[in-house]
Amino acid sequence: MTNSYEQTYPQSHQMMDMCKRHKNQYVLVQLMDGYQLDGIILDVDDEYVHLAIPADEQYDFVEDDDDHRNPYGYPGYGYGYGYGYPGGRFRRLVLPLVGLAALSLIPW
Repeated sequence: MTNSYEQTYPQSHQMMDMCKRHKNQYVLVQLMDGYQLDGIILDVDDEYVHLAIPADEQYDFVEDDDDHRNPYGYPGYGYGYGYGYPGGRFRRLVLPLVGLAALSLIPW
């Protein structure tokens, strides 16, 4: 039985299957508006794909929320303590599956 979300957005089911096949792989994602970004697929659920994107990339729609994670103004814990922290190599980004137009693998 399919839910109303899958009936409204049938292409999201195909994109979800593709994202699941490429979980933990480095991919190039193209959004419906033509914007492209690269990252590693961390997780996929019925509505969203979770990516780890390089922290050195400057994406306009990714908010820098370091102040929320470190309210006291300290510089952070250095390298290697996961995504999103100052000095970290990756940021976590959650995108809706209906916003994805294409997905392709990028060789390391």
